Amino acid sequence: MIPKMPRGRNNNPIKNLSSILEKVPAAALFSHVSPDGDSLGSMLALGLALESMGKKIYYYNAGPIPENLKFLPGIDLISNVCPESLPDVLIFIDCAEAERAHSTINKELFNGKQGINIDHHVSNSNFGTINWVDPKAAATGEMVYSLLKKMGVVISQNIAINLYTAIITDTGRFSYSNTTPNSFRVAAQLVRTGIDLATINNILFERKTFPQIKLLHKALSNLQLLHNNTLAVIVLSQKDFWETGADESLSEGLVNYARNIEQVEAAVLLKEIRDNEVKVSFRSNSWLDVNQVASKFNGGGHVRASGCTIYLPLTEAVKEVITALEEALDSGRNN
Repeated sequence: MIPKMPRGRNNNPIKNLSSILEKVPAAALFSHVSPDGDSLGSMLALGLALESMGKKIYYYNAGPIPENLKFLPGIDLISNVCPESLPDVLIFIDCAEAERAHSTINKELFNGKQGINIDHHVSNSNFGTINWVDPKAAATGEMVYSLLKKMGVVISQNIAINLYTAIITDTGRFSYSNTTPNSFRVAAQLVRTGIDLATINNILFERKTFPQIKLLHKALSNLQLLHNNTLAVIVLSQKDFWETGADESLSEGLVNYARNIEQVEAAVLLKEIRDNEVKVSFRSNSWLDVNQVASKFNGGGHVRASGCTIYLPLTEAVKEVITALEEALDSGRNN
């Protein structure tokens, strides 16, 4: 019998989760749509660790998997089809809401199930029956590492590659403001397993496909500076993706080119996925809380990096996002 824990925050989540996961025979792991290095790396690391303990693990992500993450050990285990018969334990990795795993997921999925929520987003809604949410963690990968150590799991090279990818991507190679001393400590332990740092970093950050370079050219050509050069905006339409031959996942990181411009405090990338569906990535440099801006559009994430999806025509979405960012920039100046 799997022990049930009360809904909400737990005083000792690592101990509670360790106790539960040591007993379960099977679990289904979920990570968020538009997956990144932290969501996939953390999910695969935990799943491979549980498999090494003799447990049956199901991996689910709605996909598609970004090209530069297809090297991750265990990536072929991930399915974009949700298992018809789910085990009693469902583990959501790096998801601020259950719906981040898939828009069709609802509370009925949890009927009779243990829903475990492991995440580091400040906007997390604590949707699980067990919620371990630590906004101070630079990446969910750091949390998974702590959990595996508590469980006494030997960190293999395959697990280490996944966790290193989770941390290095969510800290921007240890350059973002979320980076902590613990980020370096955990990374050092992972490096000790003998992982090939040069190859991993080349795949994640340096290697580009030609369509990706063409998409970068298109994005920079479309870049606008507004609000006395404190706001940088990139807009990519369906036509831009079609003309460059680039998949939407290849736009990962483009918003940082806008954020890196001198004097810019807020940067945003708007991507038209299909008619009346626009994905938005917000970034800020020093003081603006873009999580609050994203929350106006039912999104969220972190103080310096957040996102949302807006179901409007592209031109309308652009206007609303720019207005919200300009208001936030003005409000911050006046406080």
